[in-house]
Amino acid sequence: MAIDQALRGLDQLEFQSAPARRDPGRIARKAWSALWPKLLAVALVLAIWELVTLSGWKHYVLKGPAPVLSSLWDQAQHAQLWDIIGWTMRSAAIGYVAALVIGSAVGLLVARIPLLRAAVGSIITGLQIMPSVAWAPFAIILFGENESAILFVVILGAAPSIANGLISGVDYTPPLLLRAGKTMGLRGVDRYRFLILPASLPAYVAGLKQGWAFAWRSLMAAELFVAIIGQISIGQQLSVDQQNLDFVGESTVLIVILVIGVIVDTLFTKADQSIRRRRGLLDAQGTA
Repeated sequence: MAIDQALRGLDQLEFQSAPARRDPGRIARKAWSALWPKLLAVALVLAIWELVTLSGWKHYVLKGPAPVLSSLWDQAQHAQLWDIIGWTMRSAAIGYVAALVIGSAVGLLVARIPLLRAAVGSIITGLQIMPSVAWAPFAIILFGENESAILFVVILGAAPSIANGLISGVDYTPPLLLRAGKTMGLRGVDRYRFLILPASLPAYVAGLKQGWAFAWRSLMAAELFVAIIGQISIGQQLSVDQQNLDFVGESTVLIVILVIGVIVDTLFTKADQSIRRRRGLLDAQGTA
């Protein structure tokens, strides 16, 4: 009876707190608390940029934020900018998915096969820290100046980080959890499906996030080197603006690169917070 009353009390508490979580005012305050630090950072960057411009430093090439933002707004009205972004994002998506498959497969094999780890474990880390721009000339020699060369650089940039993320997650699976799974009869594929992979998910997601960062950086490096006839990408537009000494155009493209990076990073952060919240590492307000 006492247990039933306690459970009814908890249910009633949950029922009473549910409308508060859906309160539009509370949602707006939460959104504003997450947004205003970013707006403040942007304002500070623009203010410093404007002050440097007013100082006269590099006045023959350096332009203030007003003409750059105006140019960005004008270009946003034209389809060419979106075509450039679309072509680059297509390469990013294909390369990252391929890196995800390859990195996950390699990471899982290396994590569970000691001989394979001894053979290639350090090589994976070496590939991860290798500058992605160093692969671009090699890819051009191997594939020529085409999309395959770009994807090759992206995959080599992202796959090692994804593999290392999964390896770390498997390594840090608690031994007590492994023994519990063995006691429950988990063997073979089921052991990985229901125990090891879920336990390694946080580190794996961290590896996916880092893999995206490396993939994005590798893609920009590859596009600077590889010029595909009839198609122009973000990296190629950077190269064109550099050849024309177009500071405004170059700054506009850099802002586009930064915004895309921030948006994708935000998506990964949301996924990480969702996992941590489901595991009780964050409360409903998103604090640890």
